[in-house]
Amino acid sequence: MSFKQALADSWYRGRAWLYLLAPFAWGFALLSALRRWAYRSGLLEITRLPVPVIVVGNITAGGTGKTPFVLWLVEMLRQAGWHPGIVSRGYGGRLSGAAVVPPDADAQIYGDEPVLLARRAACPVWVGQRRGKAGRAMLAARPEVNVLICDDGLQHYALARDVEIVIVDGARGLGNGWRLPVGPLRETCDRLAEVDAVVVNGATSMATDKRLAALSVHGMRLAPGAFFDVRRPEHTVGVEYFAGRPLHALAGIGHPARFFATLEQLGIHARQRPFPDHHTFQPGDLPEGIVLMTEKDAVKCARFDRDDMWALRVDARVSDGLQTIILDKLKKLHGQQTA
Repeated sequence: MSFKQALADSWYRGRAWLYLLAPFAWGFALLSALRRWAYRSGLLEITRLPVPVIVVGNITAGGTGKTPFVLWLVEMLRQAGWHPGIVSRGYGGRLSGAAVVPPDADAQIYGDEPVLLARRAACPVWVGQRRGKAGRAMLAARPEVNVLICDDGLQHYALARDVEIVIVDGARGLGNGWRLPVGPLRETCDRLAEVDAVVVNGATSMATDKRLAALSVHGMRLAPGAFFDVRRPEHTVGVEYFAGRPLHALAGIGHPARFFATLEQLGIHARQRPFPDHHTFQPGDLPEGIVLMTEKDAVKCARFDRDDMWALRVDARVSDGLQTIILDKLKKLHGQQTA
């Protein structure tokens, strides 16, 4: 287990040694507050785009299920008559400027999450460290786009937003309540009261969390689908394909245990190999035999010259009510721009 993984695990286990890092947490909190104040006061420029912007993000470090939610959001907006586009930072990629992400893009260049979104979302996907610049480039190239989804952009205050949605991992919750690096929080829990909706992915241990009381909280679960061949995604198999065969499961996501638990729920017992989030896989990372992985890991392993790599497709199922909140907010602020 890497130091980064050990640190993340400690946030949810109440390790006393974490408090030795308290001065760093106070410094991080001060810098974050000053940065946000600078945007609010006009010292730093905020980009406002001519179309409504929906920001999807979290207040904790690590994976929460944002990518499946963004895919759900895209389809929901399309069904309602909107023409969405996605902008992302492209974490882990090598690009510095704004660029469109083709479905066959290299995850090492564009980032794993943008490539996954480009392959599955029925809309354009652009990346750029400056999300406002990427958004303007997309709108110039694709003028039919009339609503923008900013993936993992809650703390990107350089981009004005109309709707804010926070995804919370229901299994791990909000941790010990401390800011980074003592705890998992990027911002304080009070930030949740400012957003339009809080979506809890797999609402289990957080059902009685007092920090979510009186907030607009919506449930979400990840529904597993078929397994697809990483190198030939059109080839799919069911759970029965793996019955009685030795299996390995790897996951380079923010919360690998979630993926492993899903496999167990499907009756699949595999040797588990967790990796850090956004891990750059090499052929040597994969053991011999059948390897199961997440969709996000599949976009990085598709270039490997080997067979028996299978990825599990998952889809977000979101509770009723959130769709109405989002569409009503868009209509109130911008009118129906679905022509």
